[in-house]
Amino acid sequence: MADLSTMNDDERRLAELGYKQELRRNWSGFSNFAISFSIISILAGCFTTFGQAWNNGGPIAISIGWPLIAAFILVIGFTLSELVSAYPTSGGIYWWASKLGGPKAGYYTGWLNLIGLLAVIASVAYGCATFFDLALMSLSESWAQGYSLQRVFIMFIVVLVIVVTLNIWGGTLMNKINNVSVWWHVFGAAIIVLILIFLPASHMSFSDVFSMRVNNSGGLNGGTTDGIGFWFYVLPLGFLLTQYTITGFDASAHLSEETEGAASGAAKGIWKSIFYSAIGGWVLLLAFLFAVQDPEAVTAGGGGVAVILAQALDAKVAGIVLLISAFGQLFCSTACMTSTSRMTYAFSRDGAVPGAKYWATLNKNRIPANAVIMAAVVAVVITLPALLEVNIGTEEAPIVVPTAFYAVVSVAVIGLFLSFLIPIFLRWRMGSKFQQGPWNLGNKWKWMAPLAIIEIAIVSVYFILPFTPAGTPGWLRWLNGSPSAEEVPFDWKFVNYAPILTIGALILLWIGWHVSAKKWFTGPKMTIDLPAGVSSADEIALEHEGKGFHQPPQG
Repeated sequence: MADLSTMNDDERRLAELGYKQELRRNWSGFSNFAISFSIISILAGCFTTFGQAWNNGGPIAISIGWPLIAAFILVIGFTLSELVSAYPTSGGIYWWASKLGGPKAGYYTGWLNLIGLLAVIASVAYGCATFFDLALMSLSESWAQGYSLQRVFIMFIVVLVIVVTLNIWGGTLMNKINNVSVWWHVFGAAIIVLILIFLPASHMSFSDVFSMRVNNSGGLNGGTTDGIGFWFYVLPLGFLLTQYTITGFDASAHLSEETEGAASGAAKGIWKSIFYSAIGGWVLLLAFLFAVQDPEAVTAGGGGVAVILAQALDAKVAGIVLLISAFGQLFCSTACMTSTSRMTYAFSRDGAVPGAKYWATLNKNRIPANAVIMAAVVAVVITLPALLEVNIGTEEAPIVVPTAFYAVVSVAVIGLFLSFLIPIFLRWRMGSKFQQGPWNLGNKWKWMAPLAIIEIAIVSVYFILPFTPAGTPGWLRWLNGSPSAEEVPFDWKFVNYAPILTIGALILLWIGWHVSAKKWFTGPKMTIDLPAGVSSADEIALEHEGKGFHQPPQG
């Protein structure tokens, strides 16, 4: 029987939510902010998905698109901050949905969140390997020259091995690693910006940075930068840069059971990581754009950051910039694994994942080591299509693009943000009956929640659409203005397989729920016995019965 009198505020609130303190609560509020800031990682997303924005929209997709989309994401972050303040548990997103909408809502939310997190660790680790490879090519003449999908994939596996090792045996070192990561990102980004201000021979004009349009999609909208097809199909695909970079901030929720003063610290960790990343990322991206020496050559080279650096800087200096980014991405990969393993642990603790007892087992360092290993294996499997070479250029001027990487990125964005949408919608539907925690939005939830829901719904549709005509089935070509199949033949290796994974996963979840899960899955399970007369949040939390709601305690 739990003795509440011996518990501190964090342990008592966790007990009210139905759980005993099993994970070590040794993360400070700054460490909680640090893990989300590290996962957002402007040294990762701003580098790895820059080409997606340049090819689909050009400079305007970056200079104007970034702050615009970042503002919407900040609104999403605010709504999640309010939820974690009320319910600071490692299950985070899944737990909120379960309590606000019942087991079915929790089941779908948890799986979407887990799918998104698994795709995040895959995409970030793959990007990390890519940029280590690019950095070594610039810095060392003895390193194998020329891009190799096979070599990068091997490096991707090496990165995962490092990340797994740090997470399993790092113990209390992990929060220190994330603290160091913050300063690596701050000073690393500052050094890169200064290099790009002072070393290039010339800079692109202000007008071009904020008005130039590019359509290097391989023929979407007929390859033009005019008309409704460009503005409402091609350009929004470029917003994947922002939407992907500024994600993973739910890590602050997943680490709330390890954070001191979690009801306030985890809430601030979410919105502050978004806010500061949005500002720092925009400055970094503008530095890239102003450093462009030859826009047409950047387009011909596939729109990547490495092309810009090669134009503007000496090879060795460019290599240093790429190396700074690569180490930032290694920090990011490590933090992503921490977040993914905690979500897997929490979801398995409630019996929702096949083999749950293995993924919910803690090692001697009180780390869910099995969950860490499982996440790494899944990351390798879903990234295997990256071994297929995809060239959207010509034989004379090949442009090899990581279509599989962008597909995994899309899966990450869709999975994570759809999992955010469900508890945000349920909280909005509950209205003023929702008892807010120490950090809250006051009445601003009335407009913030629906705005967040609309933004998530729109981007989820866009990021399952084809990225290039060669990956567009004939019956869809009328939608994006692609050339006919005779002009540009369809080929499966160009397909954005995000809809296959996302829709396929939803179908499997639907089948799993109706065939099996609804018979036994009851949502979060209590792992603690409270004294007689003391009600847990699980017993008196919000229950969804038609339109009937019961008020949960604030704690």
